[in-house]
Amino acid sequence: MPDQTSARDTIFALSSGALPSGVAIVRFSGPATRLALETMTGNVPDPRVARLTSIRGTDGILLDRGLCLFFPGPASFTGEDCGELHLHGGRAVVRSVLETLASLPGLRMAEAGEFTKRAFLNGKIDLTGAEALSDLIAAETEAQQRFALANGTKAHRKLYDGWRRKLIKARAMIEAELDFADEGDVPNSLSDEVLDDVRELRAAVAAHASGYKNAEIIRDGFRVVILGAPNAGKSALLNALAKRDVAIVTDVPGTTRDLLEVNLDIGGIKVILVDTAGIRETEERIEAIGIERSLQRAQEADLVLLVEDASMPLPFSGLPEKPVIRVGNKRDLLADETLASYDCLVSAEHGDGLDGLLDLLQEACEGYADRASDTLPFRARHVQLLWDAVQSLDASLAEQDDIELRAEHLRVASQSLGRIHGEIDVEDLLDTIFSTFCIGK
Repeated sequence: MPDQTSARDTIFALSSGALPSGVAIVRFSGPATRLALETMTGNVPDPRVARLTSIRGTDGILLDRGLCLFFPGPASFTGEDCGELHLHGGRAVVRSVLETLASLPGLRMAEAGEFTKRAFLNGKIDLTGAEALSDLIAAETEAQQRFALANGTKAHRKLYDGWRRKLIKARAMIEAELDFADEGDVPNSLSDEVLDDVRELRAAVAAHASGYKNAEIIRDGFRVVILGAPNAGKSALLNALAKRDVAIVTDVPGTTRDLLEVNLDIGGIKVILVDTAGIRETEERIEAIGIERSLQRAQEADLVLLVEDASMPLPFSGLPEKPVIRVGNKRDLLADETLASYDCLVSAEHGDGLDGLLDLLQEACEGYADRASDTLPFRARHVQLLWDAVQSLDASLAEQDDIELRAEHLRVASQSLGRIHGEIDVEDLLDTIFSTFCIGK
C-alpha cells in the first residue's frame, strides 16, 4: 500500500528536457493542483484548454508568460488533478517557478518515476504499461520505438487475461470437486477434465517466455564482436563504421587492450559493435587479460565479425560457436580480389566495401526488426515469473493422486502470472464456481 501522507501530497517536477531549451514544461499532480494554478496564474483554466497567461510568484512578481493547462482527475495521466505550465526554457525562469511551487502548502518535488507510479496506483496503467512507457522514453532506434509502443497497448493485458481466465476456470473446477462434491450439478472427476486446458496453457506460456531473446535484442541491442589477429585492422574498421575516431589505430601490434563499444542504428535495430584486443599468444600480462576478455565477450555475442588482413592472412583458431561474417580487410593491397574467399572485402582505411558489410549486418539482424510489433515478454522480470508459472503448471500436471496439491500448484501459477500485471483473488474463483454450477440455488 502507498504511504497515505505521501499520496496526499501534490508533486511537481520539470517534465521536459535539459535546460536551457526553447520550452520547459513543469507538471504537477495532486489535490493542491487547483491551489497552485490559482496562486500562480490567477484562476484555473477550462479543462484541457491551453491558456496564455502571466505566471507569478507568491509575492505577485512576474516570473514568465506562458501556457497553462488543467487536467481534472480522473481523466488525467495520474488519475488525479494535474496541471502544466509551459515556460520559456531558461534556467532562472524554471528555477523561480519550481521554488514558488515548493513554497506552497502541500506541494513537494516529485521523486523519480512518481508520476507514473501514481498512474499505476490509481489504475490508469498496469505494470507492463508502466515498463513500456519507460522503454519508449529510452528508445534510440525505430525498432525500439515500435516495440515500446506495441508493449504499451492492451495486447499484453489481453494475452495474460486470457491465461488468467483459463487458470481461474481450472482452479474453479478443482475447488468445486473439493468443496461441493455433494451438489448434484457438479460432475465427478472434474480435475481430470481440466488437464487438457492446463497442458495447453503450459505450452502457450512456455512458448511466450521463449521469445524473450528476440525482445532482449530489440530492447538492448544486437551485439557484434570484432575478432582477429593484431594489425588486421579491427580498430580501423570500428572507426570507419562509427564514422569517427573511437579507437587508437597504429601499426604497433597489441594497441587495443580493453573493449571499446560503439552503438549503431542499422535497419532500425540498435547494433552494439565491440572492438577487441588482437588474438595472439603473448606473455605481456595486461594484453593477455585483454585477450581473455575479448574471447569472453565473443562467447556472449549475437554475431562475430572475423577480420583478417586479406593481403597477409593468418590462420585463426578458437572461434566461438556463433554466427560469423568473415571480413577481408585491406582490399586495396590485393593484387587479385577474385582469389580472396571472404563474405565481404573492405578497406577500412579508404572506406571501400563498407556498404556491403553494412548490408550483411542488416541482413543478420533484420528478422528482429520484423518482430518489433509482436507481443513478446520484454523484461527479465516477466520471463522469470512466466517460467515460475510453467514450473507450477508442470507440478500440477505431475500430481496424480492429491487434487488439493494440484489446486495449490495452480494457485501458485496464478500468483506468478498475476504479479506481471494484476492479482487473481478469491472473488474471481467464487464468481466462476457459482455462475457455472448454480451452487446454493
